[in-house]
Amino acid sequence: MITGMHVSGCSALSPRPATQHRVPPSPAGRAVLLAYFSRAGENYHYGGRTRLTVGNTEVLARMINRHIECDVHRILPADPYPDDYSQTVERNVREQDADARPAIDGPSPSIDRYDTVLLGSPIWNVRAPMIMSTFTEGLDFRGKIVIPFTTHAMSGLGTTARDYAASCPGAIFAEGLAIRGEQVNHADAEVQAWLGRLGLLTPTPGPTRPPAGNPT
Repeated sequence: MITGMHVSGCSALSPRPATQHRVPPSPAGRAVLLAYFSRAGENYHYGGRTRLTVGNTEVLARMINRHIECDVHRILPADPYPDDYSQTVERNVREQDADARPAIDGPSPSIDRYDTVLLGSPIWNVRAPMIMSTFTEGLDFRGKIVIPFTTHAMSGLGTTARDYAASCPGAIFAEGLAIRGEQVNHADAEVQAWLGRLGLLTPTPGPTRPPAGNPT
């Protein structure tokens, strides 16, 4: 989570999507891409600092991936963000103020074959890092179902509804998920409930019963 001198209260800056949809079922199953950006290193933790070997959003992405069938793409910056928390705060503020589009390391995946794209990121200063705009603006989301998920300190989904609506024209937006970074390791039940509401949760196989008449 990145907070800093520019942080404002989230209620006025976190608009809900105008329309949210349950992901419609498909007889052949849906092709799902989970794309996320995450940062490890020194991080915000209940007003103090902690050091993460795995970023909070990556923890959440892995958790989601355990419960759905999807391809996973990690968005990496060409110029990695500093390990130091304060330096990352300062860089993020500069990028937001300049409406920058930080370069991505390597090509973005084609999303032509996917019906549904989950977009994961932390919330920095009430919005997704600017690299998420680099990613979304480079792809054609028309007709795709877009589902945001975030880790945050206080801002929930931030302005992702507004920002992705602008950078993913023609997309259909479904209910997003926001998890506090400090609580991400204990969010499995909330993740499963959310995926269930979306119709994406992969059923857990039950015990195999022997054929009738066979000895057990």
